[in-house]
Amino acid sequence: MDATTLGSVLALAGVLSGAVVAYLGKRSENALSGYSSLTDNLQEERDRLDRQLIERDTKLAAQADEIARLRGIIIQLGGTP
Repeated sequence: MDATTLGSVLALAGVLSGAVVAYLGKRSENALSGYSSLTDNLQEERDRLDRQLIERDTKLAAQADEIARLRGIIIQLGGTP
């Protein structure tokens, strides 16, 4: 094997290893962007659920106030709640 052939084989090996590294790097980049997107979606969903929970608690407090008011009226009218 002469020097030119050996040089060509080594160059080919270098190009192939560079291609493998680039491929793996791109896969890692895609995985990280997918993870970041998933994290963003989960945070948005958590925030939406927090808002729904606050709305539910507000409605529940209003209903408890209404129940207390109605019980007071029942007692005033001589009934037992």
